[in-house]
Amino acid sequence: MSAIAIPLPHPSSLDRSEPYPRLLARLSEMSVRKCHDPYLDVGWDAPENRIEPDDPRLCIDPEHALTRSDWYRALPEAERSRFGRAWLAQTAKYAINFEAVLGRGLLELAPHVPNGSPEYRYAMHEVVEEARHSQMFQELINRLGEDPRPVIGFDAFMDDRIAHLGRTFPELLFFAVLGGEIFIDHQNRELLRRSRQSVHPLVRRVMQIHVTEEARHVCFAERYLQAHLPRCTRWQRVKLAWAIPLIIGESKRIMLEPDARLIARFGIPRSALRGAFGPGSEHRATVAAVVEPVRALCEQHGLFRRQHAAWWRALGLLQ
Repeated sequence: MSAIAIPLPHPSSLDRSEPYPRLLARLSEMSVRKCHDPYLDVGWDAPENRIEPDDPRLCIDPEHALTRSDWYRALPEAERSRFGRAWLAQTAKYAINFEAVLGRGLLELAPHVPNGSPEYRYAMHEVVEEARHSQMFQELINRLGEDPRPVIGFDAFMDDRIAHLGRTFPELLFFAVLGGEIFIDHQNRELLRRSRQSVHPLVRRVMQIHVTEEARHVCFAERYLQAHLPRCTRWQRVKLAWAIPLIIGESKRIMLEPDARLIARFGIPRSALRGAFGPGSEHRATVAAVVEPVRALCEQHGLFRRQHAAWWRALGLLQ
C-alpha cells in the first residue's frame, strides 16, 4: 500500500501564473501517474482496519463546536462513538451524491468542448476519479454498519437541475463544484491534522486518498472559472451573483450540519444546534474563512458587490 505524504499542498497554493492549457495537461498526467483504486489501495480487510461500533477513534473532532454543548458533554463515551460513526456515514453518503452531480455535470459538458481542447481529457479523468471516490465512500459506509439516506426531496430536485448546467451554464456548475468541494476538503484536512492515534486508520486512509485527488479537482474548477468568467454576458453575471451564495449555503448545510434524521435519532436539542451552528458561533467564522477564496473569486469578476453582502451574510457565509 503506497504512502501519501501529509500535510498536502492546498490547491490555493498552486501556481496561478501557469498557462491554463499547460495546467490541464499536467493535471491529466497526474491523474494517470498518481491515481488510486479503492479496492487495491485501501486495506479493507486488514485486522487493524476493522471497525468496532464503540471505537472512540470514531468520535467527532474534540475541537468541533458541537462538543462544547451540554448535550454532547452528557453523552456516554460509547454513545459519542456511535454518534460520530453515524455522522461520518451521513457525510459520506451526501458526498456520494455530490460526486454523482459533479460527474453528471462533467459528462454534460464534455461533448460540447472544442475538439483538441485539454478540458475534455481532464474532465474525463475527473469523472473516473469521482466514480472511484463514490465506491470508496460507499464501502466505508458498509464497514461502518450504518444506513444513511441519500439526498431526497427538494435537494434532490435541485441536484438534477445543477447536473444539467454542464451543458447549459457550465460556469454556474463549476461554482457549485467549488461550493461542495471546499467543505469536503476542509473536513478531510481537519481530520488528517489530528494525531494518528485519535483517528481510525481506515478512515484516515480513505481521507488521504480523497484529499490527494480532490486538490486537482478544486484547481480545475478554479482555473476553469478564471478562464471562462470573462466571457459571460451581463445577464449571466446577474444570475451568477445571486445564485452562487444560495448554492454554497445549501452545500454548507448539507455537508457540515447533522440532518433531520440524525438529529431525531440522537435527540440533539435545538439549543445545542443553535449554539454550534447559529449566528455568532465559531462554526460561522470557520465557514466564512473556508468560503473566502470563492468570495474573492466572485469579487474579482464583479459577482460580489455591496448589495450582495447581506445575501451572503443571511446564508451564513459572511461574518
